[in-house]
Amino acid sequence: MSDTPLIGVLALQGDVREHLIALASADALARPVRRPEELAEVDGLVIPGGESTTMSKLAALFGMLGPLRARVRTGMPVYGTCAGMILLAEKILDPRSGQETVGGIDMIVRRNAFGRQNESFEAAIDVVGVDGGPVEGVFIRAPWVESVGADTEVIAEHDGHIVAVRQENALATSFHPELTGDHRMHALFVDMVRAVK
Repeated sequence: MSDTPLIGVLALQGDVREHLIALASADALARPVRRPEELAEVDGLVIPGGESTTMSKLAALFGMLGPLRARVRTGMPVYGTCAGMILLAEKILDPRSGQETVGGIDMIVRRNAFGRQNESFEAAIDVVGVDGGPVEGVFIRAPWVESVGADTEVIAEHDGHIVAVRQENALATSFHPELTGDHRMHALFVDMVRAVK
C-alpha cells in the first residue's frame, strides 16, 4: 500500500464526490479535506470546480488559505479544475471584491471566459502527457488562461485559448474531467503525486 498516495479533495464547495470517485479509479486513496489538520495528512490535493469567490471566502473562514498556500509553496502536488484553476493562479484578470487565490502557478486567468452556465459545452481536448487520444472536457462557466510565466507549461488549448497548464507539482484545467467516465487526467495527477511521495 506504500505506493498508493493519499489524495485529498478540498471539500468546501463544488463537485467533491465526483473527484473522490475519479481518484479512486486512478488507484489513489481519496478523502475529503475541510480542515488544516486533514490537509497536513495528505500527499496531494485536488481543488474542485464550484464558485471561485465562494471557495476563497470559505477557505479563509475555515482557516485553510494560509495552510494551503504553505503546502503548495513547499511542493505538495495540487490539481485545480475550473474554479480550482482560478484559485491556483497568481493573478485573476477580473477578480470579485475580496477574492483571494492560493497561487502556485504563474498564470493570469479570466473568470467565466467561455460564457455563462447556459453556454456550457463539451469538447475533445488533446493534453500533453495524456496518452490514448483526446480527453473529453466539460466546460461550465469555465475560465481560460490569458498568459503564463516562463516556468509554466501549456499542456492543452481549445479554440486558441489555454485550458490546461502545469508548473512543477501543480496542474490545472479549465474543464471538469471528473464529470466524464475518463479518469486519465486524474491518473496523470496521481502519477505526479507518486513521483514526489
